[in-house]
Amino acid sequence: MPHTTISLSRSCTRVLAGAAVAAGLLLTAPAAVGDPILDTVAAVLETFGALDTSPPGPPLPVPRGPGTAIVVLGYGLEPDGHMRPELVDRLEAGFVQAVISPQSPVIVTGGNPRAGVTEADAMARWLIERGIAPERIHTEPAATDTVENAANSAELMRAMGSGDAVLVTSADHMPRATALFTDAGVPLAGTLTPDGLPPLLLAPFGPRQ
Repeated sequence: MPHTTISLSRSCTRVLAGAAVAAGLLLTAPAAVGDPILDTVAAVLETFGALDTSPPGPPLPVPRGPGTAIVVLGYGLEPDGHMRPELVDRLEAGFVQAVISPQSPVIVTGGNPRAGVTEADAMARWLIERGIAPERIHTEPAATDTVENAANSAELMRAMGSGDAVLVTSADHMPRATALFTDAGVPLAGTLTPDGLPPLLLAPFGPRQ
């Protein structure tokens, strides 16, 4: 079957962003034009649509349904509990996947508290501040390493009824993470790294550090 692409106009993109809000992507009602949260969602959707009709380039993330969990792996926090740039990069990639998969639950996994804040807590707060509905986010705040990320996420996925996962982490971490999640019995529908995304999809977040 030939691949079909659909070009999204700016007005159509905002309609889709509003639909994503209504579908549960955002907690609040659709925001007005100029709202930074809705503008970020619209920018990601618009860029995704434009790239889907452009000449071949880096592969785009695939939209997923409610049976697929988006699992974002944590990274060590600063001593004061703030996130390091590498973790923010992972979250930006996970956010893109969440925007194009508005029915997929999102698991953020990582313990190692700093200043009373776990990696999972910091990650969940970042996503919620950017419009991902809290009810979509499942925190796993106990893991201290990738082995525990995999084992604890697998247990959480079973409890949620998720059939498979899109794994989100850094490129240099992905081979180890993929092996450990497979060993933990997690079927992987896909993987996603910040470096593997077309740069334009990350542009709405500003310059990367």
